[in-house]
Amino acid sequence: MLHNIDINKMNQLMEENKDAKQIISQLLENHHTTVSTIAHEIRNPLTLVSSSLQVMEIQHPEVKQYSHWKQTMEDVEFMCSLLNELSTFNNGSTLHHSVFSIEKLLKNIAVSFAISLDSEDSSIEFSSSIPSRLGSYTGDKVKLEEVVLNLLRNAKDAVDENGTITLSADRKKDMLIILCKDNGCGIPADKIDTIFTPFVTSKEDGTGLGLSLSKRIIEAHNGTISVDSIPTKGTTFTIKLPI
Repeated sequence: MLHNIDINKMNQLMEENKDAKQIISQLLENHHTTVSTIAHEIRNPLTLVSSSLQVMEIQHPEVKQYSHWKQTMEDVEFMCSLLNELSTFNNGSTLHHSVFSIEKLLKNIAVSFAISLDSEDSSIEFSSSIPSRLGSYTGDKVKLEEVVLNLLRNAKDAVDENGTITLSADRKKDMLIILCKDNGCGIPADKIDTIFTPFVTSKEDGTGLGLSLSKRIIEAHNGTISVDSIPTKGTTFTIKLPI
């Protein structure tokens, strides 16, 4: 797995040396193909195992009482999720461009997230501020939606029952700025430098690929994503995208 520092060094080398650019580009393509192939080959039989276990549980409900059954089911589900996220992460830099209203996209995301909170009877207070002057944007609509939803879900996990989450956006000249802010537990100072590193997570059931994938997607759009956090006070993620 290539880390962000490796990719940055290779990008720098490609800019400095035209001969190296062709070689590195081919190596990266081969790397992505290999990772995708491995993930695919493992995911297929694992999905069959998962399906078989679910059928066993339906036909023989008594297995739920077996020692370690629940943990086994959760472990299989986690591995399936990890392989899916690995495939998505590996293709994070591949964009399918279209022109769309960034205002409409963000408002739809806000509504969907608010509905999800209501369906869970959550007492978390969520608000959004999406102005109508954001204009059109050219990028990968699906992947950008994935990034913003991932930040909102992380915020939900970070706050308590009476927590607050805010999604806001603004346009300053040719720069789109998106903020996701919460008043949750915050990120410890010794962890904040590694939150965008693949497979690094503080969540008990996390894969550690969500934020790393988000960073890859935003950088593929020539943008940046950064974080400011104060332990016990809250966290703010800032996305900046050139328009």
